[in-house]
Amino acid sequence: MDVNQIAGLATSMAETGTRHEVGMTMLKRAQDIAKDHSTQLIESVKASSPPNLPPHLGNRINTTA
Repeated sequence: MDVNQIAGLATSMAETGTRHEVGMTMLKRAQDIAKDHSTQLIESVKASSPPNLPPHLGNRINTTA
């Protein structure tokens, strides 16, 4: 290998590492956004539940129907 090939290889490896870091950062950000949205969705479902239902409702599922 000559000097140009070694320099090209080093540059390529550095670019690959940077791309990997950017990809991981974007993945973590997407996961954080998904977590925030799912938390908001769960909270909105809890807030919209009618409080006047009897406590026994929803405890069993009729699987023979």
